[in-house]
Amino acid sequence: MQTLALRQTDPELAARYRAEGLWTDQSLGSFLHRCLVRNGRRELRVWSANRPFRSSIAEVHDQALRMAGGLAERGIGPGDVVAFQLPNWPEAAAAFWGLACLGAVLVPVVHFYGPKELGFILEQSGARALITADRFGRADYLEALEGLAPSLDRLELKVVVPADPGSPAPLPPGCVAFAELAASERLSGPAALDPESPALIAYTWGTTSDPKGVVHTHLSLTAEVIQMARQWPAEERPGLMGAPVGHAIGMLGGLLGPLYRGQAVHLAEVWHPPAILAAFLEADLVFSGGATYFLTSLLDDPSFRPEHLSHMRRAGLGGSPVPKAVADRAQKLGIEIMRSYGSTEHPSITGALYDEPADKRAGTDGHPLAGVEVKLLDEAGAPVGPGTPGQIFSRGPELFAGYTDPSLTEKAFWPGGWYATGDIGVMDEDGWLTITDRLSDIIIRGGENISAGEVEEQLLRLEGVAEAAVVAAPDARLGEHACAFLRLAPGARAPSMEEVRAHLAGAGLARQKWPEELRVVQDLPRTPSSKVKKYVLRDQLRAEAAARQASLDSRPEAT
Repeated sequence: MQTLALRQTDPELAARYRAEGLWTDQSLGSFLHRCLVRNGRRELRVWSANRPFRSSIAEVHDQALRMAGGLAERGIGPGDVVAFQLPNWPEAAAAFWGLACLGAVLVPVVHFYGPKELGFILEQSGARALITADRFGRADYLEALEGLAPSLDRLELKVVVPADPGSPAPLPPGCVAFAELAASERLSGPAALDPESPALIAYTWGTTSDPKGVVHTHLSLTAEVIQMARQWPAEERPGLMGAPVGHAIGMLGGLLGPLYRGQAVHLAEVWHPPAILAAFLEADLVFSGGATYFLTSLLDDPSFRPEHLSHMRRAGLGGSPVPKAVADRAQKLGIEIMRSYGSTEHPSITGALYDEPADKRAGTDGHPLAGVEVKLLDEAGAPVGPGTPGQIFSRGPELFAGYTDPSLTEKAFWPGGWYATGDIGVMDEDGWLTITDRLSDIIIRGGENISAGEVEEQLLRLEGVAEAAVVAAPDARLGEHACAFLRLAPGARAPSMEEVRAHLAGAGLARQKWPEELRVVQDLPRTPSSKVKKYVLRDQLRAEAAARQASLDSRPEAT
C-alpha cells in the first residue's frame, strides 16, 4: 500500500476518547472476531428470490477464516489492499469479516458501480486483490473487469463468487473461485496490528468527477460501531438491512452493528418493498433505518398494512435529506423518527436518543454525539451564533484519518484537527443542528452521493450539448434526484431522455447517477466571471416543488 499522509489525533483528545470508552485500542479484526465468536449461534440470513441463504454466523465466520487463509497462502497479508464488490450475499459477509481478520485494508465497492468507477477505485487504491461476482442482474462483472485489465497492472488476484453456486460459469484465466479459497486451512486468528493504522478505504463522490478515497483507521471504524449502538435502543428483534454492504450504511448497519449489539444478521439482496414487508412478519424483524427512501418505499407500497407498524416503531433516518412531510407522516402513524447527520468522512456527527423531544428529533438533524464537537464558522472563519448559518466543522472519535490524496487531506483539516464538512447549518439555542445547504456540489439520492461534475462531464460528450449543469432537485421519495440543465449548441436538437440514458449507460455510469429530469435552457444564470450560479437553479427547483406541494395541500380532499 502506498504511504499515506494521515492526520494525527491530538493526544489529549485521544485520551478523552479512550476514557469515554469510544476507542478500544483493538484492531478491527480483533474487535470483529470477538463479536463473531460471541454470536456464533445466531442466524445469518439473506432474503433473496433467487439466492436465499439461511445458516449460522459461526458457519459464515468459518468460511471467512478459511477464505482469509487461502489469501494468505497466495501472499496476501496484513496491510495489503483488497477490494470487494459483491451484492448482499453471504460471501460479502465472509469477505468483509475474513479480510478484517487477515489485517488487509478493505476497499468495499458498491455492487452497482460500473466499470468506470471500479477501474478508478482499483487503480487509485493500489488494490492487490479483488473479490467480485461473476454477474448480478444485467451486470457482467467479469466482462467489465476484462476490459479494465490493461490498466490494472497492480491487481494480482481476482476471486470470483458465482451468481449461481449450483452451476458456476467457467472462470477466465487469472481468476480463482471463492469456494476454492474457502476450502483452505483456517486462519488461526486475527492479525496483530497497530490500531491507528488504516483499516478501510471508502470511496465517496464529492465536488469532483473522480471519487475521494476516505481512509478510516481501526480506531475510527470501531468507534463508529460503538457510537451507533449507543444511539439505538435495546431491541431483541433483529433488523433487516437493505442498503448494500459495499456502502457505509449497509456495512455498518448490516455487517458490524448487529454483531456488536448481539443480534442476528439479516440482509436483503435487493430492496423490494413487498418482500421486505413480508419478511418483517415472517421472521419478526424490525426496520433498520437508513436513507429516507427506505422508509417511504415501505409506506407507499400497496401491501403495507397496519400490522407492519409494530415492526416499524422507530426509524433512524440519515444519509440523505429528510423532508419534513416525511417526518410528519411517519409520526402520525406512530413511528418515532430520529434524524441524524454524518458523512463517509465522519459517519456520526449529530443524532439523538429516542427518549429525547420528538419535535427536536424529527425537526432537526440532532445534537453532537458522545465525544463529538461541532462548530459553525462564517466565510471569514469567525464563529456564528445560534440561528445564524455557518459552515459546519467537526471532530470526534469516528473522524477519518485522511484521504488517499494528501492534497485533499491538507485542505479538509483545519488547525486543532477540525474537519471542514463543506455543509452549511444552523444551530439553535439548545445545541440542535439543522443542515440547510451544502458548499459541495453533490446530490444525495437515497443516501448515495452523486457527483454533479462526473455526470456533467459525460453529458458534454453528447452531440449538440454545449453546456450542462446538474443540480439536486427535491424528491419526496429519495430526498433528492439529479436534474440536468442543458444549453445546446446553435441549431442543435435537444436530446430525449432515452438518448441521454443510453449515452450514460454506454459511458459506464451507474444507473443511479442518471438525471431524472432534463431542462433545456437558452442560457444559464452566471456570475460576472461566467461561472454558473447553481444555487439559482436549486432555488428554482425548490420553489417549484414547494408550489406543487402547496397546490396539493389546498385541494379540498387534503383537508
